[in-house]
Amino acid sequence: MIDLMPTSEDEAAAIVRAHAETGRPLAICGGNTRSGFGHAVAAEDPLRSTGLSGIVAYNPGEMVMTARSGTPLAEVEAALSGSSQMLAFEPMDHRPVMGTSGEPTIGGVFAANVSGSRRLVAGAARDSLLGVRFINGKGEIIKAGGRVMKNVTGLDLVKLIAGSHGTLGFLTEVTFRVPPSAKTEQTVVLSGLNDAEAAGAMAAAMALPVEVSGAAHLPLTVTWKFLAGKLPEGEATVLRIEGLAGSVEVRVEKLVAAMSGFATVTRLDQPESRRLWQEIRDVLPYADGTARPVWRVSVAPGIGHQLVAALRLEAGVDAFYDWQGGLVWMRMEAGPEAELVRRFIKALGGGHATLIRASDAARAVTAAFHPEPEAVAMLSRRVKEKFDPADIFNPGKMG
Repeated sequence: MIDLMPTSEDEAAAIVRAHAETGRPLAICGGNTRSGFGHAVAAEDPLRSTGLSGIVAYNPGEMVMTARSGTPLAEVEAALSGSSQMLAFEPMDHRPVMGTSGEPTIGGVFAANVSGSRRLVAGAARDSLLGVRFINGKGEIIKAGGRVMKNVTGLDLVKLIAGSHGTLGFLTEVTFRVPPSAKTEQTVVLSGLNDAEAAGAMAAAMALPVEVSGAAHLPLTVTWKFLAGKLPEGEATVLRIEGLAGSVEVRVEKLVAAMSGFATVTRLDQPESRRLWQEIRDVLPYADGTARPVWRVSVAPGIGHQLVAALRLEAGVDAFYDWQGGLVWMRMEAGPEAELVRRFIKALGGGHATLIRASDAARAVTAAFHPEPEAVAMLSRRVKEKFDPADIFNPGKMG
C-alpha cells in the first residue's frame, strides 16, 4: 500500500492515470475522518487531498468561496466567521461517533454531502455547491460547467459529485455559497412528549410563520447525555429560532405561546442553544467509543417514530430524531440487522438507511448504503462506467 498525497492537480491526475493503466484501486480520502463507510478493498492505495489546501478566492460581498478540496474545514469556518458568514448546512463532525481522528476537509464535506440540523430549511451540502474541479477515472481534469464529458451530456456534474463518496472522481476544488450567519439564537424546549406526540408538535411548529431552523426530539434514553445532563427533566423536543436579536425574541414568544398547549415549555439562550445543536449534529449520545452499529435513516418526518417502534419489537435499538423526525439516528445493541431495518423502511413507505458505524466483521458483509431500485442502480452503474471505467475509485463504497 502506497500513501499518496499530491500537491498539485497535475500530479494527482498523473497518479490516477497510472493506477487506471494497472487497474490498482485508489482509496479517495481527505482527512480520513469518515473512514469506515463501506468496506475496504484489498491493495487500495490511499489518495489524499490534504496536499491540495488553501482558500483560492473569497469575496464576502458576493457570498461565495472557492477552496482547494483538502482545505481543513476549520480553516474555512474561521474565515467565514471573521466575515459573519457560515456554511448554512452546518456539516457534522463524524470523528466522535466513528472514533476516527484527523481533520475534516471541505472537499470531504461535499463528497459525502454532509448536512446537519439546518438541512430541513437550508438544504443539503450539495444545495450550496456551485462548482467543482475534479479528476475522473481516466486522469482527466474536469471543471463542471466547462468541459462536458463524453456521453454524460445533460447530467449536473456538481450534483453527481456531491454525495458520491469519492466513487466518481477525485475532487480538487470546490466553489460554494456562504450566507450571513445568525446574530443570535434561542431554543424552545418541550418536556415530556413521547415520540408520536413530539412528531405532532414538531409538525405544528414547522407550520408556524416563525422560521424554525432546527426541530429534534430526544427520548429519555438520550436526554441526560446532552448539555451535560442539564436539559429539563423528561423527554425533550427542541425547536431552534435564529436571526437578529429583536426578531428572535418576537418569534420565540409566538412559538412558546403556540407550543404551550403541547407540553411544559422552557427556553435555552444562545450559549446553551449552540452547544445543544452541535451535540445533536455530531450524534453525541452514540459517541461512546464502541463499535455498536449506528444507522443514519432518512424517512418522511411522520414515519421516523413508527419505524423505531416497529424495530423495538424485533431488536434492541436506541434512537433520537432530527429534521422534524425525518432523520433518525439509531444505535443497535447487537448486529446491524440490515435486512430488518430496510424491510421496515420499505413497509412504511420508503426511505434510506446508511450504516455509519459497525465492526469490521459486520461492515464486510453489510451494504453500507441503501439498495437502489433496479432502474436507478442501472443508471448509477452506467454513470460510474463513464466517470471511472477502470473502477479504481473507492470500489468498496458502492453500496
